[in-house]
Amino acid sequence: MLLTLALGAVAADRMMAPYASVKPLLDALASELPPELKDADGPKWTDWAQREDNAIRARLERGALDSMVNLLLFGTSFTTQPRFETREMIHGSEKAILESRLRDLLQGLRRPGKNERLIFLRNLLGSKGMDPDTSAGYEKTKAFVLQNLGRVAQEMTTFTQRFDESQRESDPYQGLSKRSRILRDRGVALDTTILPSFGIDEALRDMKDRGALRNGQITRVAVIGPGLDFIDKKSGYDYYPEQTLQPFALYDSLVRLELAKAGMVHVTVFDISSRVLDHLRRAHERAKAGGSYVVQLPRDTHRPWVSEAVRYWRSFGNQIGTAVAPIEPPGTLLSLETRAVRIRRDVVLSCAPADLDVVFDRIEMPAEERFDLVVATNIFVYYDTLEQALAFQNVSTLMKPGGFLLSNDWLPPLPEVPLRSVGRTFVRYEEGAAAGDNIFWWKR
Repeated sequence: MLLTLALGAVAADRMMAPYASVKPLLDALASELPPELKDADGPKWTDWAQREDNAIRARLERGALDSMVNLLLFGTSFTTQPRFETREMIHGSEKAILESRLRDLLQGLRRPGKNERLIFLRNLLGSKGMDPDTSAGYEKTKAFVLQNLGRVAQEMTTFTQRFDESQRESDPYQGLSKRSRILRDRGVALDTTILPSFGIDEALRDMKDRGALRNGQITRVAVIGPGLDFIDKKSGYDYYPEQTLQPFALYDSLVRLELAKAGMVHVTVFDISSRVLDHLRRAHERAKAGGSYVVQLPRDTHRPWVSEAVRYWRSFGNQIGTAVAPIEPPGTLLSLETRAVRIRRDVVLSCAPADLDVVFDRIEMPAEERFDLVVATNIFVYYDTLEQALAFQNVSTLMKPGGFLLSNDWLPPLPEVPLRSVGRTFVRYEEGAAAGDNIFWWKR
């Protein structure tokens, strides 16, 4: 009951950040302002912010089409054709495999059965006027999927160029800042894996070891944009139901590291995606009715994870649930080692979803209900300098004095925002590779 009431309060108190609170930021970032905010006043700010909020939410659809491309290349639930290893340029014999996978995907869209990913894509494509059941609609859908495959390939080239440019910066913080904005005009994708949660676990361990956090300090936490495991671009799989990981992973880490006590952790999950929010609400309803939430944890043994990541994967969930038999992967996925964890009902019920656009929305909450810890991984990278500054300020209003924000995106410090950079943890994911994250610590 308490969690249900808290959910309602969060939803009721959400409002757009008032002009008076953002004006100092707008003045400080005058060179970054769009024409609509030159000589801004309250009405101009409200009109612009409402339009931009709608635009950010509309980017979710383009992100879903990115996920469609991932499914085409990596999915196994609709085809027995080999998976692609990357989204690099497809040529030679690979073109025949792509044609076969595309044909199987379109047939799957015609008869999706209980495949929730295909059902979602069929509905999405239908909303755009495409019906793969007819001959003409089949060809139209095929052309649309290929068009998006080409778009994603071109965008990846652009993002790689931006990343390389950031690497050439002589000022390391300027390079970090550029790197943390490379997806500022990309569709907002929900796809995720376990690795960002491993990064947060390592950062929390580091913070405790260095005295920044102490035992039992954390009770109220927020996760911004946890993602939904549809099918990730690097190591995605679709042989199990969609799931979210980070809210439960964070609870698990806090208890394992003794930074919080089991049963005393309250997690608010903020997102702009109705898919993520509805997914968590349905999980709540099942938990209330006595049902369970099981997460599948496949690991590609061909990817040389560092030993710390493997240990984290093997221990994931031991504070929040029990190991159960995993879903058997298809025979084409020969290199997978699998685990599954049934998460306790009380943990599921402790994670409350709430709609929030962190760039433009504020939540009025009593000081005692603000957060000890906020986690936002792979979120700010989707925004430009002004949007990041607005989000930075809004996050600060959610936090208790002395609370921490953890993010793998660098946000330039601003005097107008009461958050200060106090440390960082570099986390490597794979042996002999650059794959990894800087987890930055911000303190209010």
